[in-house]
Parts: sequence; structure tokens; C-alpha cells
Amino acid sequence: MKPWITATCSAALFALGGAIAPAMAQRAPSAQQSPPAARQAPSVNYSDGQLEKFVGASRKIALVVQEYNPRLESTQDEGARKKIAQEANKKMVDAVHDEGMTVDEFNSMGRALQADPALMKRAQNMAK
Repeated sequence: MKPWITATCSAALFALGGAIAPAMAQRAPSAQQSPPAARQAPSVNYSDGQLEKFVGASRKIALVVQEYNPRLESTQDEGARKKIAQEANKKMVDAVHDEGMTVDEFNSMGRALQADPALMKRAQNMAK
């Protein structure tokens, strides 16, 4: 199974100032499709270093979205759209790995940021 950046972390990216496009979010499995236990972020106290990695990956992912969203929006052929989305997804996964994180770690932090306003505030302050 390919690791997809979830719609949940897309919302976290948006909160950090990234421009997340609906076309990219549609390519990721919806958090609504996950079982309830999978949607809840574990209660974790993330270090500044971990948050910095998340913020760094989020910035890189936002750049990928900015690059690929216009291509997705302007392409009508579903096969071409799928290929573009797969290419963008690979770059997003690479961005997460480049920061020393797994996609699961990144997604888990994204869920935690959504569930914990204080943690979100810490990440937003780092993103400034």
C-alpha cells in the first residue's frame, strides 16, 4: 500500500499557512473513512525538534501543492491527473522523509496538532 498524506495533515498544513488545494486533498483518503480509533491522535508531548521537523516538512509539502495543483486543475484526462497526483504524492512523501520522519509520524503529528490548540500554537510560532 502506498503511503498517502492524509486529509488530516492537509488541514494542519493549512493552519500553518500552507495553501492546500482541494484536488490534492481529494487524492488522499479522508479521515472520515478511517475507523474512530485511527482518527484520534495519541496524547504525545512533542519536542521542539519534532515540531521543527513537522513544520519543515509542511513547508516543503506546501511548495509541492503549489507546484502541482495548477497542473491537476488544468488537466482533464483522468489518467494524466492520476499520474500527476502520484508524482506529487511521491514528492510529498520524499519531503517528509527528508525531514527525518515517516509518513505515519507526520500524519500522527498533524492529527495531534488539530486536537491540541496549544500544540498548534507552538507549531505556528515555529512557522513564523
